[in-house]
Amino acid sequence: MLTIALLAPSLAAAQAPPERATMAAVRMRDGEAIAVDGNLDEPVWTRAAPATDFIQQLPQTGAPATERTEVRIAYDRTTFYMGVTCYDSDPDGLLRYQIRRDQFLPADDRFMWVIDPFLTAQSGYHFETNPSGLMGEGLLGPAGYNRNWDGVWTLRVRRSSIGWTIEIAIPFSTLNFDPNATAWGVNFQRTVRRKGEETLWTGWALNQGLFRFSNTGLLTGLNQDVTQGLGLDLRPYALGLADASPLTGQPKTKGSVKAGIDLFYSLTPGLRASATVNTDFAQTEVDERAVNLTQFALFFPEKRTFFLEGANYFDFGTGASVGVGDSFRRQADNSLIPFFSRRIGLDERANPQTINYGARMVGQIGQRLDAGVLQVQTADDPGAGVVGENFTTLRLKQRLFRQSYVGLLYTGRDRRDAASPLLQTTGVDFQLATSTFRGSKNLSAGGFVLNATNPRGTGRNAAYGLRIDYPNDRWNTGLAYRVVQDHFSPALGFMTRTSGYTRYQPYLNFSPRPRNSRLVRRLGFTADADLQLDSEDGWLTRLWNLTLLNVDFHSEDSFSVLVLPEYERLHADFRVNVRDQVALPRGREFSFVRYRVTGQTANRRVVAVVPTLEWGGFYSGTRRQLSLELTVRARPGLIIYTSTELNRVDLPETRFRTELIRLTPDVAIGQWVSLVNTVQYDSVSRVVGWQSRFRWILTPGDDVYVVYTHNWLDDPVRDRLVTITRQAATKLLYTRRF
Repeated sequence: MLTIALLAPSLAAAQAPPERATMAAVRMRDGEAIAVDGNLDEPVWTRAAPATDFIQQLPQTGAPATERTEVRIAYDRTTFYMGVTCYDSDPDGLLRYQIRRDQFLPADDRFMWVIDPFLTAQSGYHFETNPSGLMGEGLLGPAGYNRNWDGVWTLRVRRSSIGWTIEIAIPFSTLNFDPNATAWGVNFQRTVRRKGEETLWTGWALNQGLFRFSNTGLLTGLNQDVTQGLGLDLRPYALGLADASPLTGQPKTKGSVKAGIDLFYSLTPGLRASATVNTDFAQTEVDERAVNLTQFALFFPEKRTFFLEGANYFDFGTGASVGVGDSFRRQADNSLIPFFSRRIGLDERANPQTINYGARMVGQIGQRLDAGVLQVQTADDPGAGVVGENFTTLRLKQRLFRQSYVGLLYTGRDRRDAASPLLQTTGVDFQLATSTFRGSKNLSAGGFVLNATNPRGTGRNAAYGLRIDYPNDRWNTGLAYRVVQDHFSPALGFMTRTSGYTRYQPYLNFSPRPRNSRLVRRLGFTADADLQLDSEDGWLTRLWNLTLLNVDFHSEDSFSVLVLPEYERLHADFRVNVRDQVALPRGREFSFVRYRVTGQTANRRVVAVVPTLEWGGFYSGTRRQLSLELTVRARPGLIIYTSTELNRVDLPETRFRTELIRLTPDVAIGQWVSLVNTVQYDSVSRVVGWQSRFRWILTPGDDVYVVYTHNWLDDPVRDRLVTITRQAATKLLYTRRF
């Protein structure tokens, strides 16, 4: 009630938002065309008034940008165009390492923009590019950022003595919007990497930023005879596959040919339906390995395209901050996810199961209701003893005020045999948020209630929680509270701790920015706790994360020193080293302290390193950990990533070492052709894995993939590498729009 009382004045004020920055799009004349070549030499660009006068968010908050940026927008009946001029006093100093589509740009100059076609102030589209012409995009919403959305659009960049210019074409059929709307929300951000300068058109305060749609400006003039077409996309594919599994009874290579199709149809301007038949995920990137030295299951994110498209419409929970300027960001909490799409079509070892079909509908109904519906059927496999299943998910979210919502979730898992019950999960969640608390501060509160059927018991099968967050630049603080009852087990969800618990998570971060310092940009001091009790109020976990000092330099280098006190009571027998039979017994209690020192050099450097040293207690003994991430940006389009993690564990019960090594050479030949090789090894599984992934984007929406995957076992008996599995796949995808 106190939170609602605090939020109420700001929520009321949010219904009458302050005056916003405004720009107008220019309607192109009949017969007029734009050649997307980066030159900006068409007459329409001279008629379009630019958005300019960008303001620094960093390093001198509120000061004018040191390099001028101009953004112009035009459109015809089918396409949304942008022309951007990024003036630069030192064009030879532009940083442009990345070329491959959808790669992050931590080291490059860049230009980013967001579009909120429905003026939700909560969700929309994000796009970005750099002086090499990289294309990156994603979907933003209250639950976070879905970078895996691939829209059909194009751009070209031209570098010259004045800086760099960008010409962008986004078909209206790529976006969900109301053709009769009089305004969209838009904002723009430019990074001048060598200066560490971030500038925005609007929303430049440290508590704001590009990803806060409540701070967008207005784009007017788009309601003059525009069309999304019929709204029908067909995406057929053809696949050739060859694989062998010498250690599992298939020594000879077996070939197969497969075809399928994805269909997309816009039911309304804001609501899109899709279906997939004979689905295949041969081009999916391999999971990143991890060595698990905890009691709990590791979380591996979804990577399959069908489940990633529109995934943000199914997010559920207490809300997640998507960033406040460049201020302190807390890691995503994946300990309880009621709908986790990796439960569909993958067994517990991530082996793929055949999907007969999938159907999905996502988008906006009316002015304020977001909806997502998903139905998937997997196939029977009598030879493997697998019974097919039907999976259903429904998500509704009613937006309130400008930044708040209340939502509903339903999931169902139905195994197609008479003996298996229908497993269902239902839930409601809400978020109340404002960016105008005490003037310009962010404040949010949220909560959820979930109920899951569980054949192992009746009653005590619910979970619920509340949280309040004050996510601002100087002070970032909050408290989360959660109860998971003993029999709660969502059949389509993910949980780290499967027994009942009560959890408190207070956190406090203080990040002052020293004035007039030529060396230090920001300091950080953090106290973060994870406190868990069982259903009888006995302690399970007390984990503290105390950042004694974090220093961010103007050079974009940083380092931090942490102390990590921990208490654990084991909820089950725990085999710390899975390669021996020694287990720490259930119920045993441990208290220990660990220390961590981390450094990071600026990503803009040709060679960037992130060394981490951690040492101290570990259950009944000690553990030392050394990890090193190394990135070599040899030239634009050639980047080599390596990472190594070494652990040495010394307990009275057992002693062992672990190694984890990853090497990823990433080669891009222009915007459209890339080759990524990933080699991984860990000493726990003793498996060496290699995936080579070639992608050729013929045109946006039309792709060729060639993927080769090979896994070897480091066999100590034979003293050599033995092939476990190998697979080669060639996949062609074609998109036809109507």
